[in-house]
Amino acid sequence: MEHLDVLIVGAGLSGIGAAYRLQTQSPDRSYAVLEARDDLGGTWDLFRYPGIRSDSDMFTLGFPFHPWTAAKAIADGPSILSYLHETAAAYGITEKIRFGRRVVSASWSSDEARWTVETSGESYTCNFLYVCSGYYDYDRGYVVDFPGLSDFAGRVVHPQHWPDDLDYTGKRVVVIGSGATAVTLVPAMAGQAEHVTMLQRSPSYIASRPAHDAVSDRLRALLPERLAHRVIRGKNVAFSSLAYGAFRRFPAQATRFLNQAAARQLPASIPADPHFVPRYKPWDQRLCLVPDSDLFRALRSGGASIATDAIETFTPDGIRLRSGEHLAADVVVTATGLQMVALGKIAVTVDGRPVSVGETFVYRGMMLSGVPNLAWCIGYTNNSWTLRSDLTSQYVCRLLNHMTRTGTRICRPEIPAEELTKPARPVVDLTSGYIRRAADLLPRQGTTGPWRLRQNYPRDLVSLRFGRLTNPDLHFT
Repeated sequence: MEHLDVLIVGAGLSGIGAAYRLQTQSPDRSYAVLEARDDLGGTWDLFRYPGIRSDSDMFTLGFPFHPWTAAKAIADGPSILSYLHETAAAYGITEKIRFGRRVVSASWSSDEARWTVETSGESYTCNFLYVCSGYYDYDRGYVVDFPGLSDFAGRVVHPQHWPDDLDYTGKRVVVIGSGATAVTLVPAMAGQAEHVTMLQRSPSYIASRPAHDAVSDRLRALLPERLAHRVIRGKNVAFSSLAYGAFRRFPAQATRFLNQAAARQLPASIPADPHFVPRYKPWDQRLCLVPDSDLFRALRSGGASIATDAIETFTPDGIRLRSGEHLAADVVVTATGLQMVALGKIAVTVDGRPVSVGETFVYRGMMLSGVPNLAWCIGYTNNSWTLRSDLTSQYVCRLLNHMTRTGTRICRPEIPAEELTKPARPVVDLTSGYIRRAADLLPRQGTTGPWRLRQNYPRDLVSLRFGRLTNPDLHFT
């Protein structure tokens, strides 16, 4: 059984970033990256549906230590996957990845001060376990049992399991959903299909943004590469943080701004209400980004349309809606959302006691109350994922170095009793359906201090990079 100082679980954006930070900021530690799939990339290796792309700019979604140099700020999936391969190879991370190692269980022993990690192929022990697998279920997406689905004579596909042999050329396609996946699929398929209809039960806020950032292009032409990357990254972080704060503080004005922006881009045949007027406030759920107004251009061209209604039943040749309208379809894409899981579905025990992750609280947005020597890397919901995941990795390195300096082997966060008397909130504080469905599975956050997960990069930058590591709620032994 191989023993390592640190085991990183997952070789996606977070895992590759964690490996880089570990080998540069805590270089004396042995580590390996355990990846369940046969290649690195995580989300960008799993999803292969048409048009897949980032919904954050690559200057903030990319790594701060390896500048994004491609032309597009809003990049497609294959370009992002290529960037991840390039990064892993450039820093010697690829050879540290053990592919085909799905982590099944992790058992902590306080007597030995180590984890025993069982995978689908091998067993390991480690002093610290760092889970960088995100919070999506890679095995299956969320599937709705639609009435009459078995009667449909066409093909039904889920974006998470896109078939290589699907040819939708000249066919009638209905995409069920209103989130980021749906607004990506519709314009990507519209040029090849006979017609694409986006069928949504309720609309989402949609914001258009140029795929190319003209200011960033100018800065890259004038400044050295690394300096330009830092300036652009800072600019984009400032803009997104200020916009999020303004939208949350002035929801009525933000609603009017987003609705009017969408209405200006629609053809006369498609009214903004009800198709682009959500029933919630901006950032109660994530905004959907469309680069270069591609969704609106598809609607204006006539290659795509939109229907806002509930499904009554599938029919042999389409979908009948509650209103009585019938949508003819040869292919139906169920962009109905993702399944969320905690810690990559790893069964965790501490001294023989099973850990129910949904009953724990997050410390500093990464460690779980009562669970020693374990961190879970999650990113922002209101900003680029990597901004927070990189701060988390740097904090983990600081924590490991502190333990070495002080001669301690165990760090365990313990939530104070008075915090437990206050109302708890989910760790991902949005109202989206996929988050509500996982409310009992995910850890919770408290209301004050290190037990509250703030969606605030500038504040986290100070706290996680430079703040004190010692805290009465974090016990070192």
